[in-house]
Amino acid sequence: MKKVFAIVLAAAVAAALVCGCSCNQQGNAKNDTPKKVSILGDSYSTFQGMNPEGYAPFYPNDRNDVVQVEQTWWDLYIKAKGYELEENNSWGGTTICNTGYGGWDSSRSSFTSRVDMLGNPDIIFIFGGTNDAWAGSPVGEYKYADWTAEDLKNFRPAYACLIDMLQKKYPDAEIYSILNSELREEINESSREVCKHYGVQLIELYDIEKQNGHPSIKGMQSICDQLIAAIK
Repeated sequence: MKKVFAIVLAAAVAAALVCGCSCNQQGNAKNDTPKKVSILGDSYSTFQGMNPEGYAPFYPNDRNDVVQVEQTWWDLYIKAKGYELEENNSWGGTTICNTGYGGWDSSRSSFTSRVDMLGNPDIIFIFGGTNDAWAGSPVGEYKYADWTAEDLKNFRPAYACLIDMLQKKYPDAEIYSILNSELREEINESSREVCKHYGVQLIELYDIEKQNGHPSIKGMQSICDQLIAAIK
């Protein structure tokens, strides 16, 4: 009887060890799956052939030394972290709100119009506001619900609407917003306030070297380094 009991006990222990090993292997396999990164951006995140067809890229450009996709901030960051690119939905000259350069209606290309085009990401980077600042787009008032078409012509309500849409569309994704250096303070302060409201980390860039108004190789590396330092 004791012998039978010992055999049964040994079998149970062996089964538990196999199960534990299997579970650990599954856990490790899951943990080893690279996170998928999507970008919603403007010209700072473009590169020829890496954005949807018909979108206007800035890079490569004969007035900037970034000539390879490997030199872009996002490729540098993704490789440094061991992640994968899911979608790069970046379009040169676009604004977060629906008022572009010269006051024209930019609703077809604005950030809010491209929320559904990010695939199935684990991480989302919003990198915008630069053209809103440069185009002199109106900032409007802070508004966090019930946005109208008129509201979305203004930066503050459009930015709030954008984050709200992203959080609802991609509830499991980590969302980070990147703020360019040397923008007008209205845009900076508005970005801080809206991100604070939604609990989104705002990464404010500084000392970004630029050529023709866009990050150079050195500037791209600095963006990558600042993201790695800011995101824990």
